[in-house]
Parts: sequence; structure tokens; C-alpha cells
Amino acid sequence: MSLLVVIPARYGSSRFPGKPLATLHGKPMVWHTWQRTLNANLPNATVVIATDDERIATVARSFGATVAMTRQDHPSGTDRAWEVAQAYPNATSILNVQGDEPFIDSQQLHQAVALLANTPKADIVTLVCRIEAAEREATLANPNVVKAAMATSGRCLYFSRAGIPFCRDGWASLPQALPTDADWPVVRHVGLYLYRRQALQQLTQLPPSPLEQIEKLEQLRALEAELTLYAAIVTHAPEGVDTPEDLARLEAMAQPV
Repeated sequence: MSLLVVIPARYGSSRFPGKPLATLHGKPMVWHTWQRTLNANLPNATVVIATDDERIATVARSFGATVAMTRQDHPSGTDRAWEVAQAYPNATSILNVQGDEPFIDSQQLHQAVALLANTPKADIVTLVCRIEAAEREATLANPNVVKAAMATSGRCLYFSRAGIPFCRDGWASLPQALPTDADWPVVRHVGLYLYRRQALQQLTQLPPSPLEQIEKLEQLRALEAELTLYAAIVTHAPEGVDTPEDLARLEAMAQPV
């Protein structure tokens, strides 16, 4: 595969304007995402920061990043990624790395790339992580945490802000002879997407779908269009930044290796 990695970086966040340029451990947040993506040494990869704001572009160029200036009216980072991909016609797959996850795990990037390479049926690859038993009740009830229902093959069947799957007889009743362990069906979504080129193009040309509009989850558009999504199970969800409070919390933490 020839891989294009796109890091969307938008200045106009409603909850945190200028978020990509906010400083974390002495560096702009977008630098952390870019540097960790570069350090992953993904095979045949080109890494591009995609932005609609010259302030972000200037800072990104100053630390050596390749920058693509994109339109300001994109409804999502997916659309921004496709605009960039059109300038790289030889890219057979496009990895959309969230710019507000400065502690993205390089191993998880490799897991996504390996899954797409080894799963011919997959149009799109994403990541999930298990919800531990001690956190299950609170997490399943939290609409800000997106849950996924998966087949044992790793194919994603549905994503929801509701608690899925629903265990009618209670979780303690589950048999212990499940493929991995008793917690494996209960997973949360990790917002990273790797697309085959034609799948990304198709997705961005479709209007928002009914389920997508109800749940406010763009990945449901792909499922409703009968694109095939597979997910790799990773050990943890990277720490993300949605608000200044999130940034302050991460600033107080030791920077992961």
C-alpha cells in the first residue's frame, strides 16, 4: 500500500478555539500528533497536516511538516482528508489521525495498517478497546463514549452512543467460553480511520444518512452505504483533548514515551 496520513487541524473549534496551537509540554499540540505519527515509521507513508488556517500552517511549516491548505467549509475531518488525497493520486489508502490526540500510540497505527493489509474484505479499518468490568456500567451509560458491536471476525456491525450490546440476562450470566474473555464484546470506539481510497471517495460523496443524523456518528453513513468496517482491538484509548480542561489535565501528566 502507498499510505497517505492526514492530520486535520482546524482552528475554529467551538469548545476550544485555536486548539492545535495550544501548548502541551512546551510544544504545540499538533506537533505532538505529527511527531508521534512520524516516529511510527509507517511503511510507504506520507504525513500531511491539513488545515484551513494560515496560523496553523505557519507553525506547522516552522517545525518541518508538510502542510495542505484546505477549504474552510468542510463538515468533517473526513472531507478534509479526501481533499488532501486528491493531490496524492498514488495513495491507495488514507489514514485519518485526529489532531487532538497528541499521545497517539504508534503501535496502534501499525495495528490499523496491518489489519487493512490482511483483510481484503475491509473497506475501512478503525480501532476499539475493551471496556473493563469495573467501568462498564458508567461507560455504557455515557453518551459521549461511542460503543461498538462487533462480530467475532472483527467486523463492525453498529456504533452507538447507547450501551451496546445489551445483555438481557445481566453480564454475570455470560458464559466463560467466549473467544477471548468475558469482556470482549463490550468495547468503545477509538476515533481513528484508515480508508481504502475508493471507500473514502464514496463516503464523502454521500449525503448524511438517517442513522448518522440520529446518533451524530459519521461512521454510520459508511455502514448504511454497505461499506465494510473492521476494527482492531487495542489496549487503551489515547488521551484526547476536547476542552482547555483536558489540556490542563494532560499537561499535569508525564508525557508518554
